[in-house]
Amino acid sequence: MRKEDCFYLGKIAKKFSFKGEVLAYLDTDEPELYENLESVFVECNKHLIPFFIENSSLHKNDFLRIRFEDMNTEEEADAIMGNDIYLPLKMLPKLTGNKFYYHEVIGFEVEDKRLGVVGKIESINDTTAQPLFEVLNGEVEILIPMIDHFLVKIDRENKKVIMDLPEGLIEMYL
Repeated sequence: MRKEDCFYLGKIAKKFSFKGEVLAYLDTDEPELYENLESVFVECNKHLIPFFIENSSLHKNDFLRIRFEDMNTEEEADAIMGNDIYLPLKMLPKLTGNKFYYHEVIGFEVEDKRLGVVGKIESINDTTAQPLFEVLNGEVEILIPMIDHFLVKIDRENKKVIMDLPEGLIEMYL
């Protein structure tokens, strides 16, 4: 499995018992969706390795207590401590309306109600306080804040993000 075909679910945070159980931090608003997984991919040395789950249960809201098959000692659990865990993209719950996953809108056009098509979303920068659409207009990169107030509609059928942007924001780049 390639990392591009997966989404980040969380990280193996700590050992839970002396019998190889671990606690995985789930980076999600709905941890209950992942309570009955059969397997996950654990990143080991930049490779995604499938780990099969014997049993699991939610622990303190956003942790998943996991017993992996064939992992029976504390030392075996130590080997995967701090590693990221992934699931295939097809396991993501479908979003509707104006909710979207970042990877889903890459390649969509941004259309402003006033100016028309502004450019194509190349990537999303979520390292800043406010996530930004990185939009390419010819050779010019335009940074558009991902603010709900600006977002009019996610048009999945036509691959467009329709926005009502403040006057001057786009003009400042062009």
